[in-house]
Amino acid sequence: MIIVGADGSRTGLEAVGWAAAEAELRNSPLTIAYAVPKWVSEDTAVQHYAEVARWMRDGAHSVLDAARDRARREWPQVLVEGMLVPGDPRSALIRMSEGGALLVVGSRGIGGVRGLLVGSVAHGVAAHARTDVVLVHETPASPRGEIVAGADGSPGAERALEFAFTEAALRGARVRAVRAWAWPQAGGFEAASPERERDTVGALEESLAEHRKRHPGVQVVAEVVRGHPMEVLKEAAVRADLLVVGSRGHGQLAGMLIGSISQALLHHAPCPLAVVRG
Repeated sequence: MIIVGADGSRTGLEAVGWAAAEAELRNSPLTIAYAVPKWVSEDTAVQHYAEVARWMRDGAHSVLDAARDRARREWPQVLVEGMLVPGDPRSALIRMSEGGALLVVGSRGIGGVRGLLVGSVAHGVAAHARTDVVLVHETPASPRGEIVAGADGSPGAERALEFAFTEAALRGARVRAVRAWAWPQAGGFEAASPERERDTVGALEESLAEHRKRHPGVQVVAEVVRGHPMEVLKEAAVRADLLVVGSRGHGQLAGMLIGSISQALLHHAPCPLAVVRG
């Protein structure tokens, strides 16, 4: 099951459209979730607030109806269900994610603070969801035929590569596996020596070998690029349908739920971003 959060915002509707397309690719049902306070979701509000609760439920059902209409109009074969869920949107979607194969959210909802590039709900579910998360900023007007994956050699990146290859096989797209090869030092980044660069290329090709075997029909482009990983991946994804990263890569601090590169890309990815659980 694919779960998508709806809130009536434009990016929320974009997320619904993306999730419906993904459900069609995976032959999966789609659940559209709208979170309301618990006292609103249950018809037990004290009389003084009963009318307010009914008004809020009516508004929530209108949002769900609009989201269902979009999903069914664009992908009529997908089985779509709308659901009111009680609680704060972050906690409600995180709770629902335990039963889903994928959780999809828009980058910023109606309640987003002006000037923020990604909302608190999107940031919260990316860090705490129990399944893989796709964050939708904008969706390409037409398919570009490429999935970009960050490949730093970490266990999280291995999962990201598998996610990317699976998506590429479903879409008939190619995978561009990208590894940055500059290393931090005081005052900036140090370019790798020719020997270290060759080692990096070899390590990337080695990490791709098993994925190529499992997905022999997927075209693969392997790139090592000098620069900061966030900037390198952001640039590579400009022409992509989807950017895929692990939730935590090499060099992340112990105890962090989501790594610094993944966090930065939540704000700056130029296409839908998949954060794959490590």
